[in-house]
Amino acid sequence: MINTALVSFGMSGKLFHAPFIDTNHHFNLVGSWERSQKNIQAIYPNTKSFESYEEILNDPSIHLVIVNSPNDSHYDYTKRALLAGKHVVTEKAFTVTVKEAEELDALAQKLNLKLAVYHNRRYDADFLTLQKLIAEDKIGAFLDIQISFERYRTTLSPKVHKETNTPGSGVLFDLGPHLVDQALLLSGMPSSVFADLRTTRKVGKIDDYFTLLLYYPTHRILLTSGMVFMQQLPAYKIYGTKGCFIKDRADVQEDDLLAGKKPNTPNWGLEHKEKWGVLSTDTDGKISTESIPSLAGNYGTFYEKMAYAINHNEPVPTSAKHGTDIIRILEAARKSFAEKKVITLE
Repeated sequence: MINTALVSFGMSGKLFHAPFIDTNHHFNLVGSWERSQKNIQAIYPNTKSFESYEEILNDPSIHLVIVNSPNDSHYDYTKRALLAGKHVVTEKAFTVTVKEAEELDALAQKLNLKLAVYHNRRYDADFLTLQKLIAEDKIGAFLDIQISFERYRTTLSPKVHKETNTPGSGVLFDLGPHLVDQALLLSGMPSSVFADLRTTRKVGKIDDYFTLLLYYPTHRILLTSGMVFMQQLPAYKIYGTKGCFIKDRADVQEDDLLAGKKPNTPNWGLEHKEKWGVLSTDTDGKISTESIPSLAGNYGTFYEKMAYAINHNEPVPTSAKHGTDIIRILEAARKSFAEKKVITLE
């Protein structure tokens, strides 16, 4: 059993970590550091509410620490956990600078500890289905890829750290890591990046909109996110030499978790039929379309892979190097916006 503790039991801990740790037989959810409200024991009676981070780090029975605190604390909390001899899962965005990310990666390797970055959206039904079509060569060589993560929220988040101008705040470092992670899984590192960042809400203090253009030798990937999209267009528009796949963002897992549903129940992660994507293909000049059944989404796959990595000394589901590459692109995006030019990646 991998004894596991959370750094926070807010929305991230309650929805995206604790349910999947608790329902995985490889893990034992020990508890969470809770600064003011003490909630974890009401949901998981056999857990503990830690009074401080030091209490977690000094507990020799804890093997794995989940760093799911605000972005600008990831570097410090992750480093301290590694130095305490713990394996670590750090929430996205991994860090706020490439320098911090590279240091943590090197430290984990030096100490022979497992360090993973939590990227759950690669296990969305949408993206899993897209990857299946690519593996079946239904798309062909990429010509153009457009992925968006749009919301409509005109008011500020009650989470103060998300709306304050601090390192790692803003939608670029909040939703941006999800989109960049998927872009890297599809096409690897781009040669260069161009970015536009905006503050669109009247009450906003930080970036709440971005467009990133990633350049590849044969195609482009356009990533868009923001908080002012009253009507949302399809989130995935993938154009290739053999076909195109158009799909709404429709993974049900977050909504089900908010409704109190538990993972590993029948039909977990299954989308409604009306949300399935459409594949279009051209056969001798005749375009045909078909609805593609969505695969079941499952964020629990991350923890299955993490358990295997720890127990069998295998690679983690999302490496620190991959997490660092994502921060490299986000850093380049901010530089691109500041200098109003395309930034070449080394």
